[in-house]
Amino acid sequence: MKEEIKNYSVQEQKLYLEIMIADPDLLSRCRNILDPEYFDRNIRQAAEFIKGYIDKYNSAPSSTQIQAVTGIDLETFTAQQVAPQKDWLLDEFEQFARHKALEKAILKSADLLDKKRYGEVEKLIKEATSVGLPKTFGTDYYADPMERLMKLKNMNGGTSTGWKSIDDKLYGGFNRGELNIFAGGSGAGKSLFLQNLALNWSLLGLNGVYFSLELSEGLSSMRMDAMLMGIATKEIYRNIDEVDMKIKMKGKTAGKIQIVQLTAGVTVNDLKSWIKEFQIQHNRKIDWVIVDYLDLMMPASQKISVADLFIKDKLVSEELRAMATQGNYLFCTASQLNRGAVESVEFDHSHIAGGLSKIQTADNVIGIFNSITMRERQRVQIQFMKTRSSSAVGTKIELQFDTTSLRITDLGEDSADVPTTVDILHEKLKRQSNTTVDPDTGEIVEKKIESKVTIRTMDSNSKLASILKKPLNF
Repeated sequence: MKEEIKNYSVQEQKLYLEIMIADPDLLSRCRNILDPEYFDRNIRQAAEFIKGYIDKYNSAPSSTQIQAVTGIDLETFTAQQVAPQKDWLLDEFEQFARHKALEKAILKSADLLDKKRYGEVEKLIKEATSVGLPKTFGTDYYADPMERLMKLKNMNGGTSTGWKSIDDKLYGGFNRGELNIFAGGSGAGKSLFLQNLALNWSLLGLNGVYFSLELSEGLSSMRMDAMLMGIATKEIYRNIDEVDMKIKMKGKTAGKIQIVQLTAGVTVNDLKSWIKEFQIQHNRKIDWVIVDYLDLMMPASQKISVADLFIKDKLVSEELRAMATQGNYLFCTASQLNRGAVESVEFDHSHIAGGLSKIQTADNVIGIFNSITMRERQRVQIQFMKTRSSSAVGTKIELQFDTTSLRITDLGEDSADVPTTVDILHEKLKRQSNTTVDPDTGEIVEKKIESKVTIRTMDSNSKLASILKKPLNF
């Protein structure tokens, strides 16, 4: 029911205090939203005394004490007398506190608006509108084990990622309201994973928006065309009539995908404003949001130097997760791996660019291991660096990567899921031979090697692999 904004008289505010001090339990329930600044100046001193007294002594002062200290007369009632008014007091006082908190926030916001500090204004308003009494009191552990276990089972992994092998590791997939991150070096396929995920969710019938802070809307769309058609992007224009027909037919049953290019440096507020306006104008529910990618965003709550990556990424991660929770979205983004990942075949938290701040906030962090050898095998490996709701941390799986269409799918049942030790050694040697770190940007790049050198490197690696595979005779 819609709340009516009302003018709270001094007499009504006084009655709130009189009923509360008559019943210590009632006062205890209201203490967290009892702010003396909400009250009229004529009785504010009484509210201050009551608030200080309950906080210090954990009981209610008498009306005689209040009169002696503040000079304000409050009528004396017994707990039995005010018992019929308990529910009324709780409803009315909660509404009073919320309205006064909102009024206080609006007044404080005037100066912040002049300074264009919109993030702080939004925070003040949100805190004011959330003022209220507790509505939930947790879980009674012993009461109904079956109910709470089934609730947890149904909640976790509520939506498939479209990759069964990933879903199995995460007990079903991604949950709404979570922050999920794919992490990889330059060229590892972060955008490709996000675009494949967008298609997967769309094919499940879910509507969403793909925010690109790097690639153009046209290029992102063409990549998805290739993925859906199973052809190379260079073949799109040669088969443009067939592509046009098939994509339109697919769109009749799939969920909608809105691809939006925004500039680097945008904030969560920019994303939320866009979604709000889009939903108003198109009357379309948004089930999922993908941002490509987190490292290119700036925090909305305060100005931070781009050089301070730890704090910047910490604030952006927290704001993105809050956005996912508030909108009840399926949410995924990506992040860069640092130069320490160049020669690594196994990723850990130290490889995340900007440090642990993103890892600490995210619910799931999945590393992408991709290289020349992996692409030759039409494979890509992912490593679970953090999972909040499952025990997959430290495990790896391989997915099929069609380098022609850029489509990423589960491996067939007869495919090997995890590379052997020999494969890993071979991969590490080749990775060291064919990659380096750009001294200016710190990004992982491939070396330009003459064909003879490449052949020699491959031969030596093949010999090593052959030696390792031979049985040892003692």
